[in-house]
Amino acid sequence: QVQLVESGGGLVQAGGSLRLSCAASERTFSSAFKGWFRQAPGKEREFVAAISWSGGSTYYADSVKGRFTISRDNAKNTVYLQMNSPKPEDTAVYYCAAELDPGDYYVSYEYDCWGQGTQVTVSS
Repeated sequence: QVQLVESGGGLVQAGGSLRLSCAASERTFSSAFKGWFRQAPGKEREFVAAISWSGGSTYYADSVKGRFTISRDNAKNTVYLQMNSPKPEDTAVYYCAAELDPGDYYVSYEYDCWGQGTQVTVSS
């Protein structure tokens, strides 16, 4: 079974920066479409960013556009989320997801493979 392991979460000050990583256990899924989602306490899981298998296409939620950058290194089976100028409202558990061919990339149920999540806390 493919495993996705996130890392890089923690406490960051508003206006700082943080980089999340997500490593896939199998090379097959290294070429899958990848997404980042987040879930804050009491809220539904929401789309953050997604990237095509080649890295040629990227997609962002309006709330993070211009501040966050998704990228991938298929040779390392890893996808990244660079978080610049985070805000307190970005505080959430961040999840990495993978799917070979998702329909709507911004919909969580389109993804079958998920990581365990990593907590990001942004202090004001």
